[in-house]
Amino acid sequence: MNPPKCNDHDYIQFLIASQHAFTATEAAKTHPAGEEGPAHDAYTRLLYRTQSDGTTLWQEVKSLIALPEGMLVLDDSTLDKPYAQQMDLVSYHWSGKHQAVVKGINLLSLLWTDGQARLPCDFRIYNKKEDGLSKNDHFRAMVRQAKQRGFEPELVAFDSWYASLKNLKLLRRLQWSWLCRLQKDRQVDPDGQGNRQIQAIHIPRYGRQVHLKGYGWVKVFRTVGRNGDAEYWATSQLMMPIEQMAEDALDAWQIEVYHRGLKQFTGIEKSQHRKEKPQRNHIGLALRAFLRLEVHRLRTGISWFEAKGNIIRDAVRSYLADPAYTLSVSTA
Repeated sequence: MNPPKCNDHDYIQFLIASQHAFTATEAAKTHPAGEEGPAHDAYTRLLYRTQSDGTTLWQEVKSLIALPEGMLVLDDSTLDKPYAQQMDLVSYHWSGKHQAVVKGINLLSLLWTDGQARLPCDFRIYNKKEDGLSKNDHFRAMVRQAKQRGFEPELVAFDSWYASLKNLKLLRRLQWSWLCRLQKDRQVDPDGQGNRQIQAIHIPRYGRQVHLKGYGWVKVFRTVGRNGDAEYWATSQLMMPIEQMAEDALDAWQIEVYHRGLKQFTGIEKSQHRKEKPQRNHIGLALRAFLRLEVHRLRTGISWFEAKGNIIRDAVRSYLADPAYTLSVSTA
């Protein structure tokens, strides 16, 4: 059997360098060996052959993370697939970007941050039709996996979708503090007079301790969102001051920055493969491509945008030094 003509790292570097086209055909066309290099079929076979999952990602990122420090943030994002026809993993999901239900692949990510770094350390792809697992099932699986890997974060942050009692109680059993948003109709009892919706109680600017139905005592805060609507935050840290909550909420926002960078700079949404395995592997390889861009940013201070731009600038500079497309004009 002939050895493979390309590997994970060839594909990852292609994702980093490519600006618009992220297909196997384009990967073959841009290979340094030219026509002597791997054909597009070699890249397609790679996406069927490799196993680029959360475990592979963890092997690359674990040395960069301070396990007893920082914050773990979990959230999901929809990878747009508006024109997909009979493509595995594609279904309809709510998109915060579009503020509508759209067609795409739902990606759940577990991010570690210290306020500066944005390091993905695990991921799952939502496919309940095939595996029967809900988003909250994936949440608990990633939390348990993080515990087994030695994480002891200062805080775990997530959105209201993941604020189920099962999830909160799991974090309590692990003795991990948490911060999350709550829906406005979540039932709480602030004064022993019975449960009512959180939107119906008075919450001072500095927060208030309340009994969350089915869970126990938490501290809640009321803030105003970007759209002007009230937002409700809750934490298991009963003595958390409002200033700390605001700082932690800002750190939790790093996952939104991460999602935007992942989509803009790695081509994670651009795979045209219809089958599940190459789609999963393309997503896993795109995450590993993002990890390299992020590590480069942390080491050099060069943004993802600038790092990608530098690649194309070098190519343009080389072309301008010896332009190939010229007019041959007679001087006679």
